[in-house]
Amino acid sequence: MEVKEILKEHIEKFGEKACFTCSFQVEDVVILHMLLDIDIKRDIPVLFIDTGYHFDEVYEFVDKLLNEWNFNLKIVKPDLEVEEFEKRYGKLYKSNPDLCCKLRKVEPLFNELKNYDLWITGLRREQSPTRANIEIVERVTLPGGKEIVKLNPLAYWTWKEVWNYTVRKGLPYLSLYDEGYTSIGCKPCTALPVKKDDPRSGRWGGKKLECGIHTFYKE
Repeated sequence: MEVKEILKEHIEKFGEKACFTCSFQVEDVVILHMLLDIDIKRDIPVLFIDTGYHFDEVYEFVDKLLNEWNFNLKIVKPDLEVEEFEKRYGKLYKSNPDLCCKLRKVEPLFNELKNYDLWITGLRREQSPTRANIEIVERVTLPGGKEIVKLNPLAYWTWKEVWNYTVRKGLPYLSLYDEGYTSIGCKPCTALPVKKDDPRSGRWGGKKLECGIHTFYKE
């Protein structure tokens, strides 16, 4: 079954209980493009985790795409703004990146996901060894005990296929890719990849590969 058909089937099944987590990296823009073709009313919540630490280019791209595509953006934020957060914890992304990710990304998202039954992502097997065994359809249990369906429609797509679709459809993409970035997260913890065969090797200074959002149920 084609990716768009898989998305359509699940959107029709779950309706208003479906959401899409979007970091606005190239894979996510591909899925968003397909979703907006399916969801004519453009009602599906597009969840963007605003940690307060994103690149300026990311914020600018989100605003630009929202203006051009008119989708249902829902910004998910941690309880504390960056200034207050750093007064309490200091530069936590330097001293304890796991805790920083937990407080500014993982917990805020999970608190939001409990409102849905279908969670759509842009994960691909090729992205990282930690994602090598993901399936298109999975069932995961959130920290509070609720089980939901996690849909990874691009799980088997290659980097080349993602970009072929992007170019073929004339989709916009983050300018950071033109600078050599292959995986884009918070600015303090994102650098150019150090290994050509590992697109996430520029994340967290090589100390880890995941923030915890996609590995929590395996811990």
